[in-house]
Amino acid sequence: MQKNWWKETFVYQIYPRSFRDSNGDGIGDIPGITQSLDYLKTLGVETIWLSPIYKSPNDDNGYDVADYCDIMDDFGTMDDFDEMLAEMKKRDIRLIMDLVVNHSSDEHRWFESAKKSKLSPYRDYYIWREGKPDGSPPNNWTSIFGGSAWEYNEATNDYYLHLFTKKQPDLNWENPFLRQEVYKLMRFWLDKGIDGYRMDVIPFISKRRGLPDIPFHEDVPEDLTQVNWYANGPRLHEFLHEMHENVMKHYDCMTVGEGIGVLPHQANLYVEPARRELDMIYHFDHMFADRNFETGGLIPTPWPKIKKIIDDWDKALPEEKGWNTFYLTNHDQPRPISRYGNAHSYRHKTATMLATLLFTQRATPYMYQGEEIGMSNFPFTSVDQFNDVWMINQYNERSPQGVADEVFVKQANEWSRDHARTPFQWNDQDQAGFTEGEPWMVVNPNYKEVNAEKAVSQAGSIFHFYRTMIALRKMHKGLIYGDFHDLTPNHEKVYAYTRKSEQGNYLVMLNVTERVQIFEWPVENSPKRLLQGNYDGRNYEGILRPFEALIYEM
Repeated sequence: MQKNWWKETFVYQIYPRSFRDSNGDGIGDIPGITQSLDYLKTLGVETIWLSPIYKSPNDDNGYDVADYCDIMDDFGTMDDFDEMLAEMKKRDIRLIMDLVVNHSSDEHRWFESAKKSKLSPYRDYYIWREGKPDGSPPNNWTSIFGGSAWEYNEATNDYYLHLFTKKQPDLNWENPFLRQEVYKLMRFWLDKGIDGYRMDVIPFISKRRGLPDIPFHEDVPEDLTQVNWYANGPRLHEFLHEMHENVMKHYDCMTVGEGIGVLPHQANLYVEPARRELDMIYHFDHMFADRNFETGGLIPTPWPKIKKIIDDWDKALPEEKGWNTFYLTNHDQPRPISRYGNAHSYRHKTATMLATLLFTQRATPYMYQGEEIGMSNFPFTSVDQFNDVWMINQYNERSPQGVADEVFVKQANEWSRDHARTPFQWNDQDQAGFTEGEPWMVVNPNYKEVNAEKAVSQAGSIFHFYRTMIALRKMHKGLIYGDFHDLTPNHEKVYAYTRKSEQGNYLVMLNVTERVQIFEWPVENSPKRLLQGNYDGRNYEGILRPFEALIYEM
């Protein structure tokens, strides 16, 4: 297998608005990240993925970009960015930035010109259509965030397409001049010295020819129909290859595409090295495995289903076909210890079991700020506590349908993106040490017990378990490149698998429940030695304790 730095690293995602505030305005910022680099280096971070910091009116927390080559005022200045990047390089930390080019902000100068006149030189940078004779939108496409995907523009008497909020008009990738603008802005940041891009909703950039209606069916969840209809358009791979040839091949960098709407059998089309498109795909299948599409909430974790998804994706990307990613949360997902375990009685064991799962897959691990200290979901009690535009739109749609506030809050508590966006818990002081002012979003009330200062100071904490797992993966290359084999595909309580290669053979056993499990050795010969476990001392005798995790060398 071709060895690459981006296969052997792990990626730590920072959501800047919620990470650390340096000036007391209640909003995390770039200087706050710079101040925290020694903490991240202590953890073992080598690569950071930074969510958008570009100039933005912040309709969708920075994923609506008004200027791709400037910094959002909330986060600081370009000088602050340059200082942060220089300090990262001093610590041998690489920086991956978000590339948000399926859409821009409606406050971008291109769109502000395009919406005024059909003669604007930027008119064709966006997607415009006349309405139907009755004045309704051009087709039945709906926004990912709810409502129609079309917004009427009075000045030109037509509609523009927005697959997300109406303040996020979709860019027209059919226009070669628009594509060159994108490549120019990509080179701007790469020339500054960043190390690659995570590409937001990149499967959506090529639209279906003619923009036909979505053939909705009663037996298919609407949002899955949307995603499948918008993803993998006819010129997508042409565009990605062109991007690679124009930009990426000229730099020692990595690319990872957010794989919304990408199925396992399509993965190699994105990441097979000979195709020269992307390096990794960041798929969503396991994120939907426990989702209840009727209520918007979650069902009890269906581990056999999740295992099959992991196995399917591993088989879809053998050595010659590309490389995978694995993650348990990000800025769009609930906290994993609340989602997959018990964040109260078994916080430490849940978090360390999940860390073992994360760092023993044949993939580049992606973790999100706060995982390393066991941050959990916020206990929302009222609608006005939610900040996320998607959640607010969901409420505005469902409330007139008769869904009571308390019912909505209960369901939203399971799935809300806001859980990931509460401020990072640095210490047990006011506002968890995140800010000296009023935080832009509520702080989880458990910060007195769950915070970085306490975690770093305590031997055996979740933080130090993560440090150990990071070092273990680095030391044992077989945990990176070794073949993956699931030994318990249908077991609902235990997840056991092997990783085998010339560089070493390993057995991983995970109890994914809070109950003791009786479990026989899943391999013929007893392993040589225990490399890592999340309980003190261990002589395995066929019993796995609650959320126990074991890694044996074979």
